[in-house]
Amino acid sequence: MSLRVTIRSMSVLAYAQGFTLWHYKAGAASLTDTMAVGFFDTASDMLAVGDMVLVSATDGGRMLIVSAIDAAQGGRRVSVASFS
Repeated sequence: MSLRVTIRSMSVLAYAQGFTLWHYKAGAASLTDTMAVGFFDTASDMLAVGDMVLVSATDGGRMLIVSAIDAAQGGRRVSVASFS
């Protein structure tokens, strides 16, 4: 995977009782890029299952939910799903 999350483009919009609502300005990444398993891996230490990420991408916006964070190859693998 060539595109990955840029930590400095993530901002906390709200936090309460272990839940965080994030905004992510995706730069050159598309919505499809941001939904790929592993895109948010470098932010795995900041994210929790159930967190929501409001994504602003080159081709629009979407609300994602962190659906899983699993140990993978010595790191943590982040999966997201489109919130509906």
